[in-house]
Amino acid sequence: MELPISLAQLREAHERIKPFIHRTPILTSESINAIAGCEVYFKCENLQKIGAFKARGGLNAVLSLSEEQRAKGVVTHSSGNHAQAMAMAAKTCGIPAYIVMPNTAPEVKKKAVAGYGAEITFCEPNQAAREAAANQIMETTGATYVSPYNDNKVIEGQGTAAIEFMEDQPDLEVLMTPVGGGGLLAGTALAAHYLKPDLKIYAGEPEGAMDTFLSIQKGEIVPNTTTNTIADGLLVTVGDKNFAIIQKLVDGILVVNDQEIAHAMRLIWERMKIVVEPSGAVPFAALLKYKAQFAGQKVGIIISGGNVDLGKLPF
Repeated sequence: MELPISLAQLREAHERIKPFIHRTPILTSESINAIAGCEVYFKCENLQKIGAFKARGGLNAVLSLSEEQRAKGVVTHSSGNHAQAMAMAAKTCGIPAYIVMPNTAPEVKKKAVAGYGAEITFCEPNQAAREAAANQIMETTGATYVSPYNDNKVIEGQGTAAIEFMEDQPDLEVLMTPVGGGGLLAGTALAAHYLKPDLKIYAGEPEGAMDTFLSIQKGEIVPNTTTNTIADGLLVTVGDKNFAIIQKLVDGILVVNDQEIAHAMRLIWERMKIVVEPSGAVPFAALLKYKAQFAGQKVGIIISGGNVDLGKLPF
């Protein structure tokens, strides 16, 4: 299989977005190392602009548009971090952003998107309503649609977090991310494949939305028919562009339940003194659950985000 994204494209994406993002820190904790039985390095994308790694993919997609496309703006549908990423990227470039959000989206996320000056259209909380609203906006405005995860420019942008991670911590033996739509995992796997082929790549996935795990087993995409997990950023079914990359380059998908996610999230809050959302704690939950597999190794974890509704903490 030909890989759809080259190392040169990943490098170009990194150069393109560098002026607009934070090079997020890598944090460690001796007490967490003792609990996990290995050396854990956290790449803190919860400290990224908008509080999530999605700023990277959103910026790369918007900055890659032609002048003609920029003039008409961008449209997407998202209940959270991608909505904020696209709104911020559009504001950075001075172009219109049309964001379709379910009317059930957390108030904190609605306010954040509005704060970047995006035009929000609310819809019923289901995929069909989201797509219908986005299509309607595309027809009337001519805006370019950017998928939250199933888009090569978005995947390139997400892969830049792993590039920084490997540069700043070159002796990693394992790299872990969460997986929802798969943009972060696919981008991470590509970056590792080119820059450090012996690096093992794993993803944590919630039991209540384990489509990627089931899809890998079956060899084809198995959509989520129901989703029930506190990891609200990982509810979507893996995208086909991402799945093709994940199938080829990822070493394993590790499934965890909500109790395990809440426990991992609490440990990060308590020991690291940083705010992480449930989705961001999923790979750490997987590391703790399967710790025998990683004993004594140097394990990198990308904390995907910290946009948690403080009124609804699971502890």
